[in-house]
Amino acid sequence: MSVVEHTIEVDVPVRVAYDQWTQFESFPEFMEGVKRVVQQGDKSLEWEAEIMGKEKSWTAEIVEQVPDQRIAWRSTSGALNAGIVSFQPTSDAATRVTLRIEAEPEGSIEAAGDFLGFLDRQVKGDVERFKEYIEQRGVPTGAWRGEIRGGDVERS
Repeated sequence: MSVVEHTIEVDVPVRVAYDQWTQFESFPEFMEGVKRVVQQGDKSLEWEAEIMGKEKSWTAEIVEQVPDQRIAWRSTSGALNAGIVSFQPTSDAATRVTLRIEAEPEGSIEAAGDFLGFLDRQVKGDVERFKEYIEQRGVPTGAWRGEIRGGDVERS
């Protein structure tokens, strides 16, 4: 399993950065290779992406979500992956966003790409594009302020 982590500071308040990240269906606008994300209820996401020229799909479950702090997920079918994105205010108008991804390369092409740093470059690019995306907008496209802890959903 490969583990990649990148941190970036975005020039928006923590609530704005977090609220935008809860809008999973907007991910194709700033995540390279992500073709489509469909949210099925509060905890389930269906993903379609192109990874190293290969179409992949998987479902993921949000296992923890705490407003303005973190969102953690893991795949439940398809491509094996998990991750966490955390948000830390650095001032009233800026936020440190850290994205950590764990992924299992499938096959020799993905293993070679992993060895050559493909995932690392992709995650770094994704957080940089998120920064540009949210700073240009200045406001989120929506928000979900509920919590998920231990698999239980608490709506706010």
